[in-house]
Amino acid sequence: MAKTDTQFRDSFESKMKEMYPDTATKGTVSRPELLDVMKAMKTEKYPLWLMKNKVGRGLYAIDGGATPVIGNTALKAQPVKQESFKVDYSDISALIPKKDPNFVPFGNYADLENIIKSGIFYPAYISGPTGNGKSTMVEQICAKHKRPLIRVNLNMMTDEEQLIGSKTLEDGNVEIVEGPVLIAMRSGTALLLDEIDAGSANTLLCLQPILEGKPYYFKLKNEMIVPAEGFNIFATANTKGKGSDDGRYIGTNVLNEAFLERFAVTFEQEYPNAKIEVKIIKNLMETYGCLDAEFAETLVKWAEAIRRTFEDGGVDETITTRRMIHIVRAFAIFKNHQKAVELCCNRFDAATKAAFIDLFDKVANPQPEVVATPVETPKVEDEIPF
Repeated sequence: MAKTDTQFRDSFESKMKEMYPDTATKGTVSRPELLDVMKAMKTEKYPLWLMKNKVGRGLYAIDGGATPVIGNTALKAQPVKQESFKVDYSDISALIPKKDPNFVPFGNYADLENIIKSGIFYPAYISGPTGNGKSTMVEQICAKHKRPLIRVNLNMMTDEEQLIGSKTLEDGNVEIVEGPVLIAMRSGTALLLDEIDAGSANTLLCLQPILEGKPYYFKLKNEMIVPAEGFNIFATANTKGKGSDDGRYIGTNVLNEAFLERFAVTFEQEYPNAKIEVKIIKNLMETYGCLDAEFAETLVKWAEAIRRTFEDGGVDETITTRRMIHIVRAFAIFKNHQKAVELCCNRFDAATKAAFIDLFDKVANPQPEVVATPVETPKVEDEIPF
């Protein structure tokens, strides 16, 4: 290797570790990450020594990392062992979500990315059916741009103290512990309020001044907290805060109109189209080493047929993108299409399960169309001779 090549390699890997320190622990680097490093170095020269060690779709092994591709089969890299840790809020880099190599942008991704990149305080409410990637979308945008994120799941038992802060005993002393909302405000972190329509309408009113982007008076410390630059609030829900009339989302509440009005914009997130869903399924199959393109296409066609029937009122249940991901994982474990579908349809009642499995069989094994032989119609004068 020439000296200039060695210098380029050393400088490239140094920049890569600087921009993406987790590559050393993962043992892999993704194509988008490589392109980001190239852009930062202002070079069009590709790191070919890395790109030869392909271990998955758009995923490459670094020295001492994952096992490279052998033949046409991508061997899975060993998963990175993650351990629990106590968050040190003086170093919020620990709150940056991990990139998901299987994630495929769709829907409102570009608009939400613009909001996060802008740095402008602009609270956004994201509504849509269950299992279509609303929360994951926010997480992956923050992961891409290395923005810290605090995610809080709400329910009827969530109270103001859990969100804002409370007094507690530690080692016999009374301590004031700040909640995730104040931590996000102080550190300039994005705050994701997941399943916000499951929270109590009265409890959520404590967020109204915060949703205006104004300083918040924290009475326990007699302190006025000014939100740091970068702080923003995103909320996800299956409803638009008006409750669930059809009973599908039991536990959701009718939210206060003044509270909802403080969200600058509402996004309506639907399921991804067929092309995107096929890509999501194939990416996941590649990760688990069970790529089956025909099965992926069949799953998406099956889910689309069920969703159309659901929208027309023919069935009371539907197949979500999350449910198909469950099926792919079951297929990776049991290596059987039918068993994977049946196991993941067991959550439905007997009649719905039987209908879904029967439809899957028909989609997976379509019957050839019977073409009727045309019958020649006799002329009238031939029918009634005189």
